Amino acid sequence: MSPPQGLTDADYQRLAEFRCALRKFLYFSEQAAAAEDLTPQQYQAMLAIRGSSSGPPNVSILADHLCLKHNTVVELIQRLEKSGLIQKTPSPDDGRAVVLELTGEGLRRLDRLALSHAAELKHIGPEILKRLSKISS
Repeated sequence: MSPPQGLTDADYQRLAEFRCALRKFLYFSEQAAAAEDLTPQQYQAMLAIRGSSSGPPNVSILADHLCLKHNTVVELIQRLEKSGLIQKTPSPDDGRAVVLELTGEGLRRLDRLALSHAAELKHIGPEILKRLSKISS
């Protein structure tokens, strides 16, 4: 099977190098989450809850942010709530809906993870940007 038109061996090399740099960061993230006894999805959910620009998100917003199905996010939320890391509160706008907020313990664990991720991005970020700029130029 011949490769698609327009891609050279150098293009494939740049794509592979960029993917490798991203994977190194994702591997770091997986290990950091595991050290906090969290899955990568749990960390991403907590980060999305804390980083929501429009206030505490609901299940639908979180599902959209995480690119997951609604029922998958419901299960994820249940595990985080059972672990004492998030809480559901009634939505002030819609009494049938709930919004998601981190608990004190959730905030502490997220803070540790976010700080370690920020430090890792300072370390590996230049490599990721270098690889990205080679692809987009």
